[in-house]
Amino acid sequence: MKIDLHLHSKHSKRPSQWVLQKIGCPESFTDPLALHRITKKKGMSGMTLTDHNTINGCLEIAHLPDAFISEEVTTYFPEDRCKVHLLVFNIDEAVHQDIQKIRENIFDLAVYLNKNKIVHALAHPLFSVNDRLTLGHFEKLLLLFKTFELNGARDQNQNMVLKAVLEGLSQRDIENLADQHGLQPCFNQPWKKNQIGGSDDHSSLNIARMWTEVPGAKNLNEFLEGINTGRSRPQGRGSGPRTLAHNLYGIAYQFYNHRFNLDRYSHRDFLMRFLDRMLRPEARSQTSFFLILKGFWGPRQSNRFGAKEKVQDVLRREGERAVINDPDLMTILKSGRQEHRDSEEIWFRFVSQVCNKVLHHFGENLIGRLSGVNFFSIFDSIGAAASLYSIMAPYFVSFGLFGRDRLLIEQVQNRFREPVPGLNLKENSIKVAHFTDTLYEINGVALTLLQQAKTALAAGKDLTVITCARNQSPPFDNVRNFKPVSVYELPEYPEQKLFLPPFLEMLNHVYEMGYNYIHSATPGPVGLAALAIARILGLPISGTYHTAIPQYAARLTGDEAVEQLLWRYTLWYYDQMEFIYVPSGDIGDELAAKGLNPAKIRLYPRGVDIETFHPAHRNGFFDRRYNLGRKIKLLYVGRVSKEKNLPLLVEVFRELSRVVPEVHLIVVGDGPYLETMKEELAGRPVTFTGYLQGRDLAEAYASADLFVFPSTTDTFGNVVLEAQASGLPVIVADFGGPRENVLPGQTGIVVPSNDPESLVQAMHDLAVDPFRREQMSRAARKFMESRSFERAFLKHWQIYTHGLEVDCPEPMAKAG
Repeated sequence: MKIDLHLHSKHSKRPSQWVLQKIGCPESFTDPLALHRITKKKGMSGMTLTDHNTINGCLEIAHLPDAFISEEVTTYFPEDRCKVHLLVFNIDEAVHQDIQKIRENIFDLAVYLNKNKIVHALAHPLFSVNDRLTLGHFEKLLLLFKTFELNGARDQNQNMVLKAVLEGLSQRDIENLADQHGLQPCFNQPWKKNQIGGSDDHSSLNIARMWTEVPGAKNLNEFLEGINTGRSRPQGRGSGPRTLAHNLYGIAYQFYNHRFNLDRYSHRDFLMRFLDRMLRPEARSQTSFFLILKGFWGPRQSNRFGAKEKVQDVLRREGERAVINDPDLMTILKSGRQEHRDSEEIWFRFVSQVCNKVLHHFGENLIGRLSGVNFFSIFDSIGAAASLYSIMAPYFVSFGLFGRDRLLIEQVQNRFREPVPGLNLKENSIKVAHFTDTLYEINGVALTLLQQAKTALAAGKDLTVITCARNQSPPFDNVRNFKPVSVYELPEYPEQKLFLPPFLEMLNHVYEMGYNYIHSATPGPVGLAALAIARILGLPISGTYHTAIPQYAARLTGDEAVEQLLWRYTLWYYDQMEFIYVPSGDIGDELAAKGLNPAKIRLYPRGVDIETFHPAHRNGFFDRRYNLGRKIKLLYVGRVSKEKNLPLLVEVFRELSRVVPEVHLIVVGDGPYLETMKEELAGRPVTFTGYLQGRDLAEAYASADLFVFPSTTDTFGNVVLEAQASGLPVIVADFGGPRENVLPGQTGIVVPSNDPESLVQAMHDLAVDPFRREQMSRAARKFMESRSFERAFLKHWQIYTHGLEVDCPEPMAKAG
């Protein structure tokens, strides 16, 4: 005999009521008789409804021979009002009235139910209904109740952990818990627990997802006796946030269908018919061939969004296109949802595809209006984004509800230490998702992240770099690249593109992979996605301040208003982080001066690949390729752009080449200032190599004589470490991160920023003094040998450890 013991009708007052009100749905409209009909189709032997604190739904079907009265009781721990749900079976109206009088106190209710031999079970024991459930509460529940439910609406991990704990309890465990909490069980052999299964279905879309089976039971009394004697077996499967979201969409659709009588449209509207198939519990009549032809014709009338198009128009058009282009969705349209077991996954794919298209459209509008500085029209796009947020809200709510329970699951797993086959929950394990807007471009941030990914694999650290780029294959197994919804080029910085990520896919990936720490390398669209995902799933998030974006923008645009606008955004973004990791004390001081909390700011270690960049690679690279002979080779490596202060280098080198003619400037890199720089240095001893990488770059460093880096906007300056590791003396400005990577007077010279005379003097002094260059070369290499990338990464990994514990590293001001 099998029965779904956790099924709700329109009378249910659900614990997620506040969620449903958000989307305008105060109650479900599933009729008890319709539930009975569907339950019979699912092969259930009996029928009951466990509505919240009411038996009205059961009374409507009480005349049926296979129905019995039950309810789901909301009760509380009196000391802190932690809410718990209890399933009570085969009762009458008098018992219901008694329960309503005493349900405010869970201890009184447990005594009453046991004294009166009423069959009952604890519903979804590891789900925190009102965010107050703790490990201590769960331990008390083990003492109070004999029967526990494996729940079809909760994460399967919860069910697996619960099952393992219940089956692994010993008499000694219960005795210890009783002594610890001063609470004695009021039933025999409390270490032997019974298990049931229930769907916890509110929308009629997942009836009998889980159910209870008692082998050999021929009637209701034998079925209930089987539960009490431990012969019941939960069957079926748990769910995930996509299942709950599908239910929320279904509840909302059923509500609006009931209120506005949408049935009168579904027989002649292509998209409405598809929604009816996906979000109603029972299939309607077959879809006509004419309606399918109409759907094929409709979305092809226009292939381009109009500038004034409303969000609902875009949603309709893209919804129809998604159905037409997906064979699974067309099958559902033609024959009904029942053909697909994993309909919530198909629905997720549909919503994600449609939302991505809408994001693309309104993202283009927003970027276009920002580019045109049409600020008043920007509000149209912001309003559209708010509408899109409302459409995706069921997924945000669902992932949030499921994500918040994971900490308790891990605590229970670690407390009872029962091995769970197929479940990977390790005590204090760190699983990091490192989000970045840049990974495949040639810049310091991207190169550092790639090196971190490679080192994490070698060191056995659970780090995944998450990014968004088109037509790129992940370079390592721990890099996850998402296909972008849209790509936008920045006119002032064409090498750096903005990739709009597929948000729901990213959110689902982070949840499914079980990351417990999020780190954001950049504050672009991918970084914003990281922040939103952390907030939805309740995960800790920290950020690294790699790039001085406001200063870069000021140098590139010459617009002070743009700089101020970007400062406001940058400060807002990093203020959301639990910790902000900066590469230098100067940068930390600047952020603190701008208003970020100094207690959040931390220095973090950075290293260099001391094997790739090594003096041993000195082999006359420039002599062979560019016939430079015995020239004194002055090297610059990096982006060829104004924000690197290269106009100052042009000015200074003109003077230096006049007084020291044997000096030859070599510029490695590319960028928007390249052609101008060539023109300004025409006739001077300069070689432009373009981008170099790998072995060529290492040989270029080692085959030069002196490295100069005049930038004042770099937060760190990887190239300064690479140059020193290659045995080059370096010259840097006294503002920004690079100066903190130099031992002044030992491995290089630090000059006042934007001071042409000081810079040309330093370059002159080292150019004409080979003995001093040799001394600095040896000191630079020795200095970098203590800063290997592997050593720095392992220190860096402690950041995540501290992020998960109470004991955090010292703030920057103290650690520095």
